Amino acid sequence: MFKLLKLWRRPRPVAEKKLATVSQRVVTKKPVKAKRNPEKERLVRLLEDIHRRENELEERAKLLDKKELYLQQKDEDLKKKEAALDRDLRLARQQKKHWQEKLQEVAHLSQKEAQELVKQQTEKEMAAWVAKRIREAKEQIQAQEKELTQEILAEALRHGLTDFVAEYTISTIPLKDENIKGKIIGREGRNIRALEKATGVDLDLDEEGEIRISSFDSVRREIAKIALQKLIRDGRIQPSRIEEVVAQTRAQMDKILLEEGKRIAQEAGVYHLPVEILKMLGRYKYRFSYGQNLATHTLEVVKIGVALARELGADTKTVRVACLLHDIGKVIPEGEGGHVQVGIDFLKRFNVPKPILDAIAEHHEDRSFSSLESVIVWMADAASASRPGARYRAYEDYVKRLTDIEEKVRQVAGISDVAIYQAGREIRVLVKPEEVSDDELTILLQKIAEKLDEEVKWAGKMRVVAIRETRVTANLPLKSVDRAEKK
Repeated sequence: MFKLLKLWRRPRPVAEKKLATVSQRVVTKKPVKAKRNPEKERLVRLLEDIHRRENELEERAKLLDKKELYLQQKDEDLKKKEAALDRDLRLARQQKKHWQEKLQEVAHLSQKEAQELVKQQTEKEMAAWVAKRIREAKEQIQAQEKELTQEILAEALRHGLTDFVAEYTISTIPLKDENIKGKIIGREGRNIRALEKATGVDLDLDEEGEIRISSFDSVRREIAKIALQKLIRDGRIQPSRIEEVVAQTRAQMDKILLEEGKRIAQEAGVYHLPVEILKMLGRYKYRFSYGQNLATHTLEVVKIGVALARELGADTKTVRVACLLHDIGKVIPEGEGGHVQVGIDFLKRFNVPKPILDAIAEHHEDRSFSSLESVIVWMADAASASRPGARYRAYEDYVKRLTDIEEKVRQVAGISDVAIYQAGREIRVLVKPEEVSDDELTILLQKIAEKLDEEVKWAGKMRVVAIRETRVTANLPLKSVDRAEKK
């Protein structure tokens, strides 16, 4: 600045020349950079951001005002439409009521009467349609009935196959040395008498090379067989030793029956049964009905019954238990009457559910079926018993035993007629009233019971019923009859 003033004071040409030089220097001199202020820059950015947000809020406020105005208009329109609809609805109801009254006047029917008339007409039309559908369904079922039945039974019988091995009771014991028979008989027959008394069986030593054991109770026969085999191996055969070995074998047999019962129950899929029932189930192994082992038969019945129950939608638990226990009365030696009733009486002691008892009681059609489960148990039992090769029936031996019982009873004095029921378990005796009085009837029954107990071999218990009938006949005179006819 001072230089410019100095040049201004100089002569003009010189001054202009110097001024041009100074101006050129000033122009070509680098500009001075200003110092940066970060705080100021931050404030500037914040201010710009605030202005931008204010603009956005103003825009949003304008939009909200427009929407609010639009909604107010829509609300007013809806209120107008609602009022119009209410007005139209009231008018429609008035018109409906008016025409209903007119219709009732013309048809002479009230509204309820008209509704009932329409309902009846609809029911008639639907009844015809339903009847037609039922007839079609019946015809279709009848056409497929045989095929479906065969399919269900075939599938059930396929499931009835069992791998349970039945051990048929062996009533003979082979002997290597015939001299052992002398030890078994003992002095004056005391050993054989002690063995027969302890086991309740009959021993036959007449056949060479073997001993035959005879008893209707297969468990007793098995106990006698095991005990006699032990005595033969031990060599010490005397009454005291016989009683000791038989007692040990009987205790061992209880364990065997319990284990066999558990195995049969597990094979059938039934658990948590009382010990007494399991022991009775163990007797199935040694019980045969017309050559068919009871354990094998029972497992077949269980599997067939469960398969049928699943196909028919029945209660499989009830069917399973009922099939397992349906023949338990056959192995109860102290039972009286038919095996069905004996089994029911035995199972009632253990609070077996009523549906299971009903199925067991009805599996021989002794009474009408009360449930689908009873029918299934009956079908499964019949399928297992009647399949080819399952059983054989020794009719001659059976008739011979019944004839023997009848002859023994007829030998008692005062008997006029004898009838045998339930395969020999019940005997009914008709006595001659002129020979046997009411007081002598009890004594006669006791004689018959003692005679059968001594001379007849039979499984289980028998029931003897004596019937004494007194008849009084009055004859009317012939004249009174003639007069009655004339009148």
